[in-house]
Amino acid sequence: MTNPAPDAASAAPAHDTPDAPDTPDASGAPHAAPDGPAALAGLRVLDLATLFAGPLAATLLGDFGAEVIKVEHPRRPDPSRGHGPSKDGVGLWWKLLGRNKRTMTLDLSTPGGRDVLLRLAATADVVVENFRPGTLERWGLGWEELSAANPRLVLARVTGFGQTGPAARRPGFGTLAEAMSGFAAITGEPDGPPTLPPFGLADSIAALTTAYAVMTALAGRERTGRGQVVDMAIIEPILTVLGPQPVWYDQLGYVQPRTGNRSTNNAPRNTYRTADGRWVAVSTSAQSIAERVMRLVGRPEVTEEEWFATGTGRAAHADELDAAVASWIARRDRDEVVAAFEKAEAAVAPIYDVRDVMADEQYRALGSITEVPDEELGTVRMQNVLFRLSQTPGAIRWAGRPHGADTEAVLGELGLREQEIAGLRREGAL
Repeated sequence: MTNPAPDAASAAPAHDTPDAPDTPDASGAPHAAPDGPAALAGLRVLDLATLFAGPLAATLLGDFGAEVIKVEHPRRPDPSRGHGPSKDGVGLWWKLLGRNKRTMTLDLSTPGGRDVLLRLAATADVVVENFRPGTLERWGLGWEELSAANPRLVLARVTGFGQTGPAARRPGFGTLAEAMSGFAAITGEPDGPPTLPPFGLADSIAALTTAYAVMTALAGRERTGRGQVVDMAIIEPILTVLGPQPVWYDQLGYVQPRTGNRSTNNAPRNTYRTADGRWVAVSTSAQSIAERVMRLVGRPEVTEEEWFATGTGRAAHADELDAAVASWIARRDRDEVVAAFEKAEAAVAPIYDVRDVMADEQYRALGSITEVPDEELGTVRMQNVLFRLSQTPGAIRWAGRPHGADTEAVLGELGLREQEIAGLRREGAL
């Protein structure tokens, strides 16, 4: 038998970090998170996707109360279970990505697997998938069949390049989106190579966008009574967050160059090494902040220069401004630098690694890292739900479950008898 799903009553509540304050209301007074159903309670999501955008979108929905059923191949689990470090053979990335999901196995390419999926779809609100275009159709599980089973269903299709176009059927990963969007071209030092991020940036942006798209489609369903298809191409959301590059090119022929940590829009803006060998980041997007920084570092006279009055003017004199800021910071320890900037109401932040994040008082006050009980690892600390809601907060009810842990429970809820489940196992559908 599979393990029972964790009891929600014993799971970690939203932002349940030791010594963290209660969530403040609009007046700033703390209050306890109210009881009652979560914002997305009653929403059922089938997560058929793998690595990483589709599954993370489903996680975000589950964090705010949606019932998420993770459907994995019986013999080829979601590869995220084996990505990155593990402990005692348990993949740690999966504990984050699989949280708040019940897990079942199903081979969708088999007749039995197809039939079960259609029965599940009839009970669901959302299906999230990231197979290459045409794969679900080949299995008899395309939009035509799914919407016939449930006209109110929303089908979120998350692929590298979308459902149409010359690249639609190519294998697509976030790395390719980071390359094709223009992100890598503007990242890195001016005389260095284009630089890729060391984490799933494009996938994560696409996941956030997919969750938003799903909720938009569900809002549309409230008016029309019918579901629809979400076509999410991973190459597009990251293109949007890169800002006005297409407008600049269209109107001016301007191609943004690599500038390292500097900005073409303002200065000083960079990372600076402190006397104790640590690093801080300084930003001066606002004119008033730029003035405060230069007064703090002993160069008030530059604020009177005509060019200092605009961000682009300051950026043109970045060498001079950077030298002044870097010299002042290099003579002081990090804590002294941060304290001085804060006193001057200038914008600075220490550059953290994960050890600093886990110990930071601000993250602690927000409850950004929380402890989650886990049947395999005991307790796991991970990022909390993405934002705070004052009336219907999200919660991490459990961390990622073992492969197929809830298969029999889910099938039993569909009304399948033991002999039917046994037949599906003999077929290889489970």
